[in-house]
Amino acid sequence: MVTYKSSREIDRMQRSGAVVAQVFDLVREMVRPGVTTAEIDAAVEGLIRGEGGRPSFKGYHGFPASICASLNEEVVHGIPSDRRLKEGDLFSIDVGVVSKGYHADAARSFRVGEVSPQVAELARVTSAALEAAIGECRPGRRLSDIARAVESLGRQHRYGIVEQFVGHGIGSKLHEEPQVPNYVSPSLKDMVLREGLVIAIEPMFNLGTKDTLTLDDKWTVVTADGSCSAHFEDTVAITADGPVILTRGAGAALWS
Repeated sequence: MVTYKSSREIDRMQRSGAVVAQVFDLVREMVRPGVTTAEIDAAVEGLIRGEGGRPSFKGYHGFPASICASLNEEVVHGIPSDRRLKEGDLFSIDVGVVSKGYHADAARSFRVGEVSPQVAELARVTSAALEAAIGECRPGRRLSDIARAVESLGRQHRYGIVEQFVGHGIGSKLHEEPQVPNYVSPSLKDMVLREGLVIAIEPMFNLGTKDTLTLDDKWTVVTADGSCSAHFEDTVAITADGPVILTRGAGAALWS
């Protein structure tokens, strides 16, 4: 069932989202060759708890960490480890925060030093797809308009558009209805967007095909062909005045 949030609930989610935005500021400073993803995870958890929140992901269906830390061909759900970042990596972090009973969820891809032009363009286009989708988040538009905005950019650049993993409603639960896919299909449960709907939109584009595999750890999802993948996500509230992004700090660039 789709739930619609009151202004009070959205305010609470915005407080959680402000901590998510702080996480990205911290990670941006930490991302450099030689740093381990476990070190980033520990620093992020410390920040979240220091702000009075709790990591949404830690313990969720048994996930062992506070962030999903995915490198290069890893699409989503990478587990932080002693693996060190190296020059040219694309590092994607997905993070959620719950505070006062309400969640916010977002993801960013960061370059480690200098990345190849192909990887930089992949990340740029994926972030642009998120921006295009957010532009459709207005009362009276449809869920399919969001999906189409993402899909059109992915197809224009001939990227693999990940279909197995999609965005979602969010609120007092991390994952709520509706599902928010990155492509339009006959199985899409379309709906008119209404004021009070809060969703997490998360385009995932691959340099190669759309196909993915899950590793033996039962969590880490990789591209089937080993190509690089980029991931951007924001939690967005639909209001009478248009979209309000709950997980982005003032002046913060998605990709630079």
